[in-house]
Amino acid sequence: MKILIADDEAPLLRFLSRGLSAEGFECVEEPALHNLVTRIRHESPAIIVLDRMFGDEDSVELLPAIKSLPQAPMVLLLTAVDEVRERVNGLKQGADDYLCKPFDFDELLARITALSRRVTHNPVSSSLLQIGPLVIDDESRIATLGDHEMTLTKLEYDMLYYFAENAEKVLSRERILSRVWRSHSDPLTNVVDVYISRLRQKLQDNEAVSIETLRGNGYRLTIKN
Repeated sequence: MKILIADDEAPLLRFLSRGLSAEGFECVEEPALHNLVTRIRHESPAIIVLDRMFGDEDSVELLPAIKSLPQAPMVLLLTAVDEVRERVNGLKQGADDYLCKPFDFDELLARITALSRRVTHNPVSSSLLQIGPLVIDDESRIATLGDHEMTLTKLEYDMLYYFAENAEKVLSRERILSRVWRSHSDPLTNVVDVYISRLRQKLQDNEAVSIETLRGNGYRLTIKN
């Protein structure tokens, strides 16, 4: 399960990332509050461990935007403010749980484990994948770019979904062939290049989403902020 840890205190950010990774979670670190919503769209974490204050900025103000995302994550707020009024405000804005600093790591882990059970038993939006303006509903196999539904063949859809699952990651030709064509050998054709070209043509109306070629390495779906 993927967890995004958002905190502007570098030592705490590293400590939480190491500790939760050791417990088997996939951790993503984000030190800047202004990048948070974009990072959530890119990473699609199941849970966010979110520090309340980033300097003078209150992360609670972003909770409505976070919770309105198609794949809204569970949010565990961390705060040094131990006041009932502040905790209630955070929960009203959309936080799923609240933990006051200083805290014991075992308590943090217990609260994350409880949230993860709620994620596991929550089927809402389980088939929906959103990467920036690109939204893919795998149940209906419909991809929407901005306000427009994309017209895709079966292989084009399979390739686009694979790229979206791995946004910002480099995918080799071999991995694409294995996933999309279920082939473990190179057919010695340019079939991958042909389908990449087709997808690029269908993505070109929206400059925020593009597929890059990394010569000698593969391809990468990128999202411009």
